[in-house]
Parts: sequence; C-alpha cells; structure tokens
Amino acid sequence: MSWHLAQINVARFIAPQDDPANADFMAALDHVNAMADAAPGFVWRLVGAGGDATDLVPDATDPNLIANMSVWTDVAALRAFVYEQPDHLAVMRRRRDWFHKMEFFMALWWVPAGHIPTLSEGMAKIAHLAAHGPTAEAFTFQTLVAAPPL
Repeated sequence: MSWHLAQINVARFIAPQDDPANADFMAALDHVNAMADAAPGFVWRLVGAGGDATDLVPDATDPNLIANMSVWTDVAALRAFVYEQPDHLAVMRRRRDWFHKMEFFMALWWVPAGHIPTLSEGMAKIAHLAAHGPTAEAFTFQTLVAAPPL
C-alpha cells in the first residue's frame, strides 16, 4: 500500500466571512487554490459549492470557522507549496488581518493513496492533536511522523 499526506487547517474569522474586512482574503482564494491544484505533488482538495471550502461548515456552533483540506503525495510537496509558493505566502503573511490566533489550527496525517478524507475526519485529527499531542494519528510540520511502511 502506498501513502499520501492529508492536511487540514482551520481559521476563525475575526469578522463575519462576508464582512468587507475579509474581501482581500476571499478575492485571493480562487487564484491560490488554482496554484495548489497545479502544484507538483497535489492530489486533492476539499471543495464546496463555490469552488472552495468556505461554504462548508466544520463546526455548526462556530459560524466564523472555515477549513481547508488537501491531500499531497508527500511532505516535501506540501511543504513546498505552503512555504515557497509566493501567492500562498502572501496570504499567510496577512492571516492576522483576518483570523484569530488559534492554538490548534492544523493537522497532518497519512492516508492510503486514493483515500479522500472527510471534513469530520480532519476535524477529529485536530482534536486528537489537541488532546494527545503529535502522534502517528495526527502531527505537524514541526513534529513529522514518517509514513507507515509500504
């Protein structure tokens, strides 16, 4: 069996999603998502009715929470997109303009190649990381766990 790397990251808007304060973020989504789709090692990303995931509800009790999930061939491919793709970096540098700081906002985990994770699966990975710290079940770029043996 071969493995791919899944990731989820969540963010809580400071202002409601449709507030003009979030216009730059919302305007950048289509372009940054297109860059991800074309990036080496990209496999899949979570998409709602609007072509991104902002209309999906990761937590019914928190209307300002949004999620981004994707699957990549390996850590190197995801790391290159997250930390080296200039348009993605530009958005990341401004995240404090739009989002509250959160202690647990992302998780990485290995999935069998071909598996498409659900939003509830991703949210469970963040909860697992918050409850147990980094493990083979859920980890971060700072606490990488190798893929299971083939």
